[in-house]
Amino acid sequence: MNAIKKTKDFLFYSFSTTFRWILISLLLGGLIGTASALFLFVLDYVTSLRSANPVLLVGLPLGGFLIGCLYYYCGGSVNKGNNLLIQEYHHPTAKIPFKMVPFVLVGTWITHLFGGSAGREGTAVQLGGALADQCSKLFKGSPLDRQALLLMGIAGGFASVFGTPLAGTLFAIELMVVGRNKYNHILPLLLTAIVSHYICLLWGISHTTYPAAVIPPLDVNTVLKISVAGIAFGLTAILFVKSTDTVSQLASKYISYPPLRPFFGGLIIILLYYCIQDAQFLGLGIETIVDSFAVSQPSTVFLLKILFTAITLGMGFKGGEVTPLFFIGATLGSFLAVSLQLPIGFVASLGFVAVFAGATKTPLACIFMSVELFGSETLIYTALCCIIAYLVSGKHSIYKFQLYL
Repeated sequence: MNAIKKTKDFLFYSFSTTFRWILISLLLGGLIGTASALFLFVLDYVTSLRSANPVLLVGLPLGGFLIGCLYYYCGGSVNKGNNLLIQEYHHPTAKIPFKMVPFVLVGTWITHLFGGSAGREGTAVQLGGALADQCSKLFKGSPLDRQALLLMGIAGGFASVFGTPLAGTLFAIELMVVGRNKYNHILPLLLTAIVSHYICLLWGISHTTYPAAVIPPLDVNTVLKISVAGIAFGLTAILFVKSTDTVSQLASKYISYPPLRPFFGGLIIILLYYCIQDAQFLGLGIETIVDSFAVSQPSTVFLLKILFTAITLGMGFKGGEVTPLFFIGATLGSFLAVSLQLPIGFVASLGFVAVFAGATKTPLACIFMSVELFGSETLIYTALCCIIAYLVSGKHSIYKFQLYL
């Protein structure tokens, strides 16, 4: 009888716990998906406004100063951005402040309105993580439950912004610890990512689609060429990380008043723009990314994007690094394709995710992102390329609080 009672108690506990996490996933997914839809809607609007009015670029220094003042005088711990989420996951001390949500939204919109070279991932991750941590006050649980909520928020934010639920789930898991993945809460993570994604779509938000690539035959020659490309993508990830870190360090060293750092960063971006007279390095650069799948890009394109993004983010503007990494990887891939004698779209798709894998230490997420965006036909090639880029880039990462095991 005791054995039967214990079995019934266990089954009831398992069912009630699973049901609880499913309910939380649905609620959190709906909340994050709605918030992401708002973020993307306004982001598309300010991007279109800036594209239609190039003169807005002259406001970048003032916009940077406003962002700098907002974070310097009112930001507190949220200045750490994504690293605050990682820190609280490993060493919890206090709830993620809710003000992270409006701060990162406003900061990102201002950055893109005036032409800063930034992305969306940082905003999405902070948005999801901060909202999820507020829910931990309502769904009281253990420290492990709070960790799960943070991961669910990150997964939902990433998935809804890029339209990639599987990649969002794995990104959240890989983000925290490099070299060891914990799948304890993978069901609520995946469910939150899926719900966030579809809620975002229900609000009328659409995601960029990329043309199908010609896939070369799998042979020794192709594997060797892809390996060479993977090495190049890994080295480029290092260059991106070091460039952004160097700009940040120089800004901190020579500009003691933090709000002036993005102000001077804006001036530098304006100077660079008028030197090269090319707007493709401002903002997200989605059009150039799409073009990379059909037209081989010059070597200067990915290098200039690194420069523009390093100055934008290193000097204190807000946004994310991932879309610029997509830009850098896709344009580099399209450039390498000619020398490697491989289809342009194919190598561009590899670079799209491989540079991201090297710079974030999330190869599994990048492999699944490739499947979600480009189809399963490239899976074996993408896996090889991402893993090589991940290994070549070593411990260089845009996330400084990641743990390595």
